[in-house]
Amino acid sequence: MTGFDKDAAKAFQRRMVGVLNDSALGLLLGIGDELGLLDVLARTGPADSATLAAAAGVDERYLKEWLNGIVVGDVADYDPATGHYSLPPERAVCLTPADGPVNLARSLRMLTMLAGVEPELREPFRHGGGLGYDRFPGFHALMAATARATHDGGLLDDVVPAVPGLHELLTRGAVVADVGCGSGHAVNLLARAYPTSTFVGYDLGTEAIEVARAEASDWGLTNATFEIRDVAHLDETDTYDVVTAFDAIHDLAFPDRVLASIATALRPGGTFLMVDIKAQSAVEDNMSLPWATYLYTISLMHCMTVSLAQGGAGLGTVWGRQTAERMLGEAGLVDVEVKEVRTDPFDYFYVARKPR
Repeated sequence: MTGFDKDAAKAFQRRMVGVLNDSALGLLLGIGDELGLLDVLARTGPADSATLAAAAGVDERYLKEWLNGIVVGDVADYDPATGHYSLPPERAVCLTPADGPVNLARSLRMLTMLAGVEPELREPFRHGGGLGYDRFPGFHALMAATARATHDGGLLDDVVPAVPGLHELLTRGAVVADVGCGSGHAVNLLARAYPTSTFVGYDLGTEAIEVARAEASDWGLTNATFEIRDVAHLDETDTYDVVTAFDAIHDLAFPDRVLASIATALRPGGTFLMVDIKAQSAVEDNMSLPWATYLYTISLMHCMTVSLAQGGAGLGTVWGRQTAERMLGEAGLVDVEVKEVRTDPFDYFYVARKPR
């Protein structure tokens, strides 16, 4: 073969071996998060496998194989003299605790879950269409856990202050809607912090709405309600002072309709806060984004396909900042600002307003 670069071929082969190895390590870390093994290792180690198995409530033989896998993967440490395993704090900080705001092991569980739907994805991949939400039974619970940790970590202390005038408005009393609210934790946090404001969360998921209502009831909230509703058809005009959407718009079948409905539902001068994936719209502009391949994979195997399954646009996870800003403008929202918040390194925070 003319011009064949043997050194480049060998280097690429080494890279692929690394991908193979790291993919396997990702599965192990996902298991570790799912079963709480990483938390136990961080809390109990240095310890032998029997001690760790007892602390985690798992079978020692399975645990030892898992431990050895993450040792050779340079995640855990092992002392042959004592037979003790440990998780250095410098590594534990991004893998634990299970409910931590930046827990990458929890994100790795997503890959394990999506691998389970890969055989079903082949048919729509060849012929079009998509897989509906019902094909991802564990997805929403995992996303709810991720959202809960993120909101607990910074919604009140970082996100609200980043939106000019929002704290003051909510303190005085505002009418707020959250579209695609999922399990409603963000709504409940805001409702508890701002009792003079009223909040409503909308979602199509019956189970998610029930979880949201249960939490509101447990917290004794009287200013937070939740409804099963298609947000593409809010059919409300000049109703809300603030509308929020946390990592929801890119999943929707008809995001343009939803944004237009939000613009109509806002009162003149009202605020729309949209939190969505930090990425650019053109692939060439995502080359330096460390998690770009992960985002395109999540898009292909969930966000894009669930939209297409409904006959939707298939916007996808990586719709990006440029497309997002354009669509906000097309919906009639103005003064779009794009912000970043330190407690959520994976998202952009779009603040837009309805003209007065």
